Amino acid sequence: MKTKTKTTGIILILLAAGLYSTKAYSQTAYIPNYGDNAVYVINVSTNSVIDTIPVGNAPIGVSVSPDGSSVYIANNGDTTVSVINTATNKVTARITVGRNPWGIAVSPNGMNVYVANDSSKSVSVINTATKLVTATIPVGNIPIGLAIVPDGSKVYVLNDSDNTVSVINTITNLVTATIPVGHGPFGVFASFDGTKVYVANQFSNSVSVINTTTNLVMATIPVGAGPYGLATTPDGSKLYVTNNGDNADSVSVINTATNTVFATVIVGPNPYNANVTPDGSKVYVTNEFGRSVSVISTATNIVLNTITVGNNPSALGNFFSSSVTGIASQSIETENISIFPNPFTSQTTIAFSQEQKNSTISITDVLGKEIRKQTFSGREFIIEKGEMSSGIYFVRIVDENKNAMTRKIVVQ
Repeated sequence: MKTKTKTTGIILILLAAGLYSTKAYSQTAYIPNYGDNAVYVINVSTNSVIDTIPVGNAPIGVSVSPDGSSVYIANNGDTTVSVINTATNKVTARITVGRNPWGIAVSPNGMNVYVANDSSKSVSVINTATKLVTATIPVGNIPIGLAIVPDGSKVYVLNDSDNTVSVINTITNLVTATIPVGHGPFGVFASFDGTKVYVANQFSNSVSVINTTTNLVMATIPVGAGPYGLATTPDGSKLYVTNNGDNADSVSVINTATNTVFATVIVGPNPYNANVTPDGSKVYVTNEFGRSVSVISTATNIVLNTITVGNNPSALGNFFSSSVTGIASQSIETENISIFPNPFTSQTTIAFSQEQKNSTISITDVLGKEIRKQTFSGREFIIEKGEMSSGIYFVRIVDENKNAMTRKIVVQ
């Protein structure tokens, strides 16, 4: 059952806790192990397992809310999604979806979760506030991986048996396009600038590159045997592809400008998926039959560390998100905000559902250095790129009552 009954994930989250004055970042990796029906929690600073969370049967996909407060786990063995509170590392809800849920992704605004149901040939849409399924969207045969473009407008769903990708309009919840790709599409990653979607074709030993404007395949890149998972660096310059096929045990590194493999990194047995840290310095790779996670330096493409976890760690979908530590204990739960576009090249807009009065907005980089800080009143706040270099930043908003929340932005 090498292509089934196994998908689980690694999530890098920057968890909120303590006082903001510390300006500290605590990266944590949540790794579902489908052989143990559990999620292993790794402290990325020490590369050590700090917790184990029981979830449903055969946990598969994994995704995290944009504010880092919740982790969503697709349990393939019991048709449910487990919701983990990252403050307590406890499961707070289980939501019934379609049969054999696999890939899962939270929308950029944090309002919906999309779940690919393998045996139901459908995608379930969950409202994160009510934790209820609000829509069920028919797609192709054996939908597995899925990814949402950064502006939240489209969901790309991989139909493993049909060798196609279904494109869902998130406003209408209708499939608007079906894209032929390679044989056995499995893992998928949407680029940070929203222009491309990368698809790992496990039986074609290739990656399809889809243009999100035309929904056409613009390139096909040969990689190693049985590619499963993939992820780019924050600047989009490198794409890391795990090769899960027999005796491959490697990660192909692609130059996205030329669409060519320029390095191959040997990792543990049957690498499943990869996730790049917010600063772009490391790649975490789950080794499905190695009971381990490999840590790769993006500067040297050398394995720096190997972390022992449970049985069958793996991953599927776009499972990485961040939030800064030191957020006030109370967040602005009643304030829905949108950030668009995100990622951005020149400017982005923060739109609030309610009028703000004397709120403080500060921007910090991944190292905790404060880039900007100012007081704001109104419904919209524009962030200009200015001297900000390409990378990941965190916007912290504190209202006049000292309630606070943090959101991630990506500068291209």
